[in-house]
Amino acid sequence: MRQMKHMKPSEGRHSHPSIERRTIRRTAVSFGLMYSGFNGEDVLIGDGSVVDLSEGGVGIRGNCSVQVGMDLTLFLYVPDEEDPLFILEATVAWTTGPLFGVALKELSLSEGDRMRAFLHTQSVGQA
Repeated sequence: MRQMKHMKPSEGRHSHPSIERRTIRRTAVSFGLMYSGFNGEDVLIGDGSVVDLSEGGVGIRGNCSVQVGMDLTLFLYVPDEEDPLFILEATVAWTTGPLFGVALKELSLSEGDRMRAFLHTQSVGQA
């Protein structure tokens, strides 16, 4: 008798990352991050790397599974920065394997300025 694969709640409900729904262009990057959130009553703490970034969202390759709709706190270890970029609240928008994307919900003015400055240096370097 064969066992059927049960789909996770995030499978089938997410948009595939190749279907472009973003309104802000993401910049390809590669640096570390840590993320945390709640999965029911359990605390989730994961790390991984940022694969793309914009003022509106982050593409992540992580080591802990997340679900669409989950709220996360992010610490981005931006190159050439002493302190991590702190994003208080981001919501998981899609998942596929170890890759997932988050939409940024809450970012302080100073952290937003740091992100814009980093993105500017990246866009100048890629031009």
